[in-house]
Amino acid sequence: MIRFTTRRTVLAVLAAVSTLAALPAFASKDKPVIGFSIDDLRVERWARDRDYFVEAAKALGAEVNVQSADANEQRQLSQIENLIAKKVDVIVIVPFNSKVLTNAIKDAKKAGIKVVSYDRLILNGDVDAYISFDNERVGALQAEGMVKAVPKGSYYLLGGAPTDNNAKLLRAGQMKVLKPFVDKGEIKILGDQWVKDWSPEEALKITENVLTKNANKIDAIIASNDGTAGGVVQALAAQKLAGKVAVSGQDAELAAVKRVIAGTQTLTVYKPLKLIAAEAAKLAVQLVKGEKPAYNAQLDNGMKKVDSLLLTPTTITKANVDLLVTDKFFTKEQLGIK
Repeated sequence: MIRFTTRRTVLAVLAAVSTLAALPAFASKDKPVIGFSIDDLRVERWARDRDYFVEAAKALGAEVNVQSADANEQRQLSQIENLIAKKVDVIVIVPFNSKVLTNAIKDAKKAGIKVVSYDRLILNGDVDAYISFDNERVGALQAEGMVKAVPKGSYYLLGGAPTDNNAKLLRAGQMKVLKPFVDKGEIKILGDQWVKDWSPEEALKITENVLTKNANKIDAIIASNDGTAGGVVQALAAQKLAGKVAVSGQDAELAAVKRVIAGTQTLTVYKPLKLIAAEAAKLAVQLVKGEKPAYNAQLDNGMKKVDSLLLTPTTITKANVDLLVTDKFFTKEQLGIK
């Protein structure tokens, strides 16, 4: 009788140990582990986000495991699964393709891991939170700045990657501003095109074709980010039109800000990366600790209304470029100004 009881007890203990071993072995809530899955660290913007994010997370007592997909959707999926296997507490994702992460997120949630969508909204996934700048507002600022520079004329719209939901939000913001001018016949939109992977080379080729098709008669090109704006300006320069055709952008990349100073790019939209990175790190830690973040919006991602924190962007032109120095985003030496 005693022998049977002892055997049953041992079996029960072994079963309990086995169950515990199968459960996620998360870090302490005081020292959470954050997985940071980034679209492409070869892009200046994302490298800066990473550095600011890691700095802010460490200040909050968190450890960060950074992964770069190098603009490869399969690599990003594999890296997210790897972070799940490592049993991180929360995964922050800058998606390369916003539409393909549904199952990966489902796996993360099954493992008890929180998921934050960073800058780009992940579609059709059970994400816990989204943090970004107000992308419709970014698009509106781009169009407002262009209309101020060129109130009447022929425009071409150069969108971002079709896989990036932000590209569509930017376009929506741009059209809200442009439509009244189009309706009045003051602005004519010659055409529009999405740029695969936000590629500057692709933007260059598209712009070359647009210039050829329209015999160089174009007044403004709304490029949705600074990388594509670089391709646009390169194509314009080849036709001696750089500085004569208005060009927008966003991200305040160093090369773009230098173009703004030189007059070959009309504007960029500045999104304080230190702010979004710090707020994202804070948000991730709050989710792990079960605290309530200060959301200010909800965005529908096709599966649910996602609790969101949307930050405010700022237009940068030649007139207020000093703001980037004041914010310590760049130094005067980097920008080549006195």
